[in-house]
Amino acid sequence: MAIKTILVSQPKPEGNKSPYFDLAERHGLKIDFRSFIQVEGIDAQEFRSQKIDVKAHTAVILTSKTAVDHFFRISGELRFEVPDTMKYFCISEAVAYYLQKYVTYRKRKIFFGKQTIEDLVEILKKHKKEKFLLPCTDILRDKIPETLINNDIDFSKAILFRTVASDLSDLENVYYDMLVFYSPGGIESLLKNFPDFKQNKTFIAAFGPTTANAIVKNNLRLDLHAPQPNAPSMTGAIELFVKEQAKKK
Repeated sequence: MAIKTILVSQPKPEGNKSPYFDLAERHGLKIDFRSFIQVEGIDAQEFRSQKIDVKAHTAVILTSKTAVDHFFRISGELRFEVPDTMKYFCISEAVAYYLQKYVTYRKRKIFFGKQTIEDLVEILKKHKKEKFLLPCTDILRDKIPETLINNDIDFSKAILFRTVASDLSDLENVYYDMLVFYSPGGIESLLKNFPDFKQNKTFIAAFGPTTANAIVKNNLRLDLHAPQPNAPSMTGAIELFVKEQAKKK
């Protein structure tokens, strides 16, 4: 079956440059984007129920731009003025630079890893005297707190936002040759919106092991799993798959 239409369960990339746009042009594909999940911040009252004293922390571990946004949002709601002495430990350089939205970058103590919690923990271990705050979602992967605990990092897990299913009712009678997922939350949203969903001939692609496992656990057929040795990106894996299917016509 030739693939002509693809739905990616993420927001449309900003700007005019994206590997997905290039992929669509090269193979004459119609690629749509739709976020299957959305983030909601918890309010100050709900945060207080966690009994976390933000003022008692000297450093923040930031694993995403969303975590940055909600750390400063909840600080504002709590009327907590983040001190200039606060240290920021970011999962990647991109997250670190995003801090410029809230602080004067060159005047703050900001550290960052390459992309994983394992990279970052090597830096955290050099600052063990700090009391860390970990702003996170309600579905934070166990790997992050477990890595911190295993390395004796003194931290408080603060749930500042939650991931909920988007309303996809307008897609009820819309069909695509392939659905692309990047998180287990996307699968949960699909099945919450369409509890009677039948995969039939629709191909399902997943990025990362946790997303792939969620597809299999929900008794769906996993047709494409990235990254692959010969295709480290999702778009690269899709391109190989599209070519393979075209040969089967």
